[in-house]
Amino acid sequence: MPDLEYIAHYPEYLKDQIRHLVQVEKLGAYLLSKYPTTHNLTSDKALYAYVMEIRTEFLRKSEPITKVLYDGRINDINDALGLHRVTIKNHGGRLRSKSEIRVATLFKNTPESFLKMICVHELAHLKEREHNKAFYALCEKMEPSYHQLEFDVRLYLTHLDLFGKLY
Repeated sequence: MPDLEYIAHYPEYLKDQIRHLVQVEKLGAYLLSKYPTTHNLTSDKALYAYVMEIRTEFLRKSEPITKVLYDGRINDINDALGLHRVTIKNHGGRLRSKSEIRVATLFKNTPESFLKMICVHELAHLKEREHNKAFYALCEKMEPSYHQLEFDVRLYLTHLDLFGKLY
């Protein structure tokens, strides 16, 4: 039985259910039944507009975002599916900061819910740098089913590792 590294910290009863789905090769069918379609936000421009829409609704007073893009160099091997980076430069005696969000290109062809979960996660880092209670409360405020989506993304990554692309 393969190691289920993406869900290793979940309770044993959940891991047993996932192991069963993997053994009978029904994990993909399970995911497709919950998330049958993919989004059409495949360009960086569309991704930027999507993220800015979420930011405008929930984080108006947060620091500005200068760039949002898909990044092919991000992969789950580095334990990252998205990155939030702030750079501060001294420009003529004044400090200027730039904030950017990068999303792994694997989310170009996934359900919108998966993309939203990653975007919400990275946007939450604008206010909360650490993964603490306040961080996850903010994620849930922006996406009420955040924790379920995070679990389902982990299942999708497990499927990718074991069986290849689903979408």
